Amino acid sequence: MTSSFFKLFAPPVQAMLDPTDSSEPPSLRDDVPETIGLLSTPELDSVLEECRSHVARIAQQCRARNLRYRDIDFDIENDQDRCLNGLLVSEVYHPADVQRVSELFEKPRFFVGGPYSNEIIQGQKCSNCWFISALASTSTVKGLVQKYCVARDEAVGVYGFVFWRDMQWVSVIVDDLLYTSVPKYEELSLAEKALFQNDKDQYNASARKGSKTLYFAKSGTVGETWVPLVEKAYAKLHGDYASLASGYASEGVEDLTGGVSSFIQCKDILDRDKFWTSELLKANIDRVFACSFQGLSPTRNGNFNATVNGLWGNHSYAVLRALEYLGRRFLVLRNPCGQAEWNGPWSDGSKNWTPESMEALPALGHVFGDPGKFIMEYKDFLSCFEQVDRTRLFDSSWTMKHEVLRVPSRPFPGSGFGYGDLCFTFSLPKTTFTILVLSQLDSRYFKGIAAPCYWNFDFVLYRRGQKEPVDVSSHSRFTARSVSLEFPELEKGEYVVHCRLDKVPFTDNLKLNPPEEWSQSQSKLSRVITERSNSESVATNVEADFHAKNLPIPLRILAGQDLTDISRKARQLQARLKASSSKDKLKPVQEDSDSDSPPPIDANAHSTTITTITTVRGPATITTNTKEVVFFGRGPHGHTPEEPQVANDRDEDSRPTSPVSDSGHGQDSPESVSPFLGLKVYTHKDVTVSIQGQLRHNLKADFNGLTTADWNSFAI
Repeated sequence: MTSSFFKLFAPPVQAMLDPTDSSEPPSLRDDVPETIGLLSTPELDSVLEECRSHVARIAQQCRARNLRYRDIDFDIENDQDRCLNGLLVSEVYHPADVQRVSELFEKPRFFVGGPYSNEIIQGQKCSNCWFISALASTSTVKGLVQKYCVARDEAVGVYGFVFWRDMQWVSVIVDDLLYTSVPKYEELSLAEKALFQNDKDQYNASARKGSKTLYFAKSGTVGETWVPLVEKAYAKLHGDYASLASGYASEGVEDLTGGVSSFIQCKDILDRDKFWTSELLKANIDRVFACSFQGLSPTRNGNFNATVNGLWGNHSYAVLRALEYLGRRFLVLRNPCGQAEWNGPWSDGSKNWTPESMEALPALGHVFGDPGKFIMEYKDFLSCFEQVDRTRLFDSSWTMKHEVLRVPSRPFPGSGFGYGDLCFTFSLPKTTFTILVLSQLDSRYFKGIAAPCYWNFDFVLYRRGQKEPVDVSSHSRFTARSVSLEFPELEKGEYVVHCRLDKVPFTDNLKLNPPEEWSQSQSKLSRVITERSNSESVATNVEADFHAKNLPIPLRILAGQDLTDISRKARQLQARLKASSSKDKLKPVQEDSDSDSPPPIDANAHSTTITTITTVRGPATITTNTKEVVFFGRGPHGHTPEEPQVANDRDEDSRPTSPVSDSGHGQDSPESVSPFLGLKVYTHKDVTVSIQGQLRHNLKADFNGLTTADWNSFAI
């Protein structure tokens, strides 16, 4: 393809495919719909067009100036520290040089024969095997890589990609400058120069050319460039290369496609035959997989490099395909490092390969000696790996609606591990295939200033008005972004999603000088205090307001109701109690015969605001804490005139902090430790979904002073 094609306009996605990309390995399924790939959201088309036009505009400007493109927003040569490292040093990188693609390769090409998994090799200097596995997994689906590699002009060195981030598509543009591991000739020692007969031209021609010199990811095919350029764009998306250290392969696939990621513990699989037929055999059709297991402990044998039949722990392997042959179930996997292969049964050179079984190799798409790629039997796969990362892909008939809220964190130690702080409601106009995802925002870019804790969470789904749950999600793993549930046919109606959060500090040590017999775990102490408050709440003279911050609302009370329903009942109860104790001062309270029904709503009623201002003067600061309870008409989140909305309601012990705390973990203000959680509802495009989120924090004034007996009266 000639570069002049990009002078005046950017081509459509399909026009960008190399006309020589005709060869396809068996990993690319013919039965995959051409529309499979990027989640179709309202902004996708505009983001794709923006990416194409941006690349075309840059290409035109570069030609007018007779210059190759240099990305000033991510200049890896002149702004190396910012592009390499994050605020917190987790990886130490020392690339030797920066070169353009045109300097590295005689005839560089973005794709050579198509993007295939056996051509992706992880850089030896970066702990991002999870992302490389994500690239390998997506390359097994026909045409998928070309969908997120949107536009390019290789002559001027400009490339455009799209990624899914925080419920929306974003466009990322990069140049073709890449980090290399081989220094300039002038930087060599005398002994190193002697190895090349003191010949600079010979050194440059042999040592500083080709993919082998790249510092980060590379393609195993000579002259192919898409792998390091996608990795660079993903690093730019998250601020630097260091931000790519550690992660889950499924979340990488999610960021590349807009799919839904989930985790499956191998020891939890109930029916292994069903998992094979309903899940793994659908690999590369509408889902992709990766797998991993925890690292081995060197405590007993002192071996820090121990493997399981040649496989590394704490490392992500891509599942390329699954196939039944000769009555056996095989999986083809790949290590993104291009090494550390399986050396057990059916590995390269294994005695299991008889002349008869050798006939399976073409069907498996495998050749002995292919770096990093290997074959395992299904039973060995399940016994070796502990976790399977699964990402469901969508075609153009799907879309997603979402609602995101900042959930105020309870002050330590009252984490109140339980339900009742956050819920979502949504309605389905008809029975349809539905996927529900509870997720937090991607904090990878903000590692240096993020709250010093993990957030684990799960949710329970109810139909409104019903006590028994429809389903319960699994609990999220440490650092995981989301949990989800799938329903091939979720009946039309109104639903309530109740969420549970658990805060786990990075440094899980108490700094309260507790008795020595106490556990040194903040999360453990929080749960113990919650249980104590729950136990003491049965007392008739308990200080309910004191225990309120430590007590979750019992799930049996929340069943089939949202927080607004509970709040309305609490106000009615408080009104009755107040009326009975102050009959001589208050007017009679009018109530409907149905205690669950809200009082009449006057949509034209004026808002009423009660404001309390507390000022605390310190040696160098003046802190003003303002609390407002506002009554107003229905707002954007569905609040009604009788529902109180608390504005700027911080914890009483909150205080101003510097942007970065002394501990280096960032702000410790209530805002900084409050997670952002959102409910995403995936359905077909012809289904209109409405979602609303509710916080106990916004309604907590209604719950003050309630006893255990009061809570019991609210159940449906």
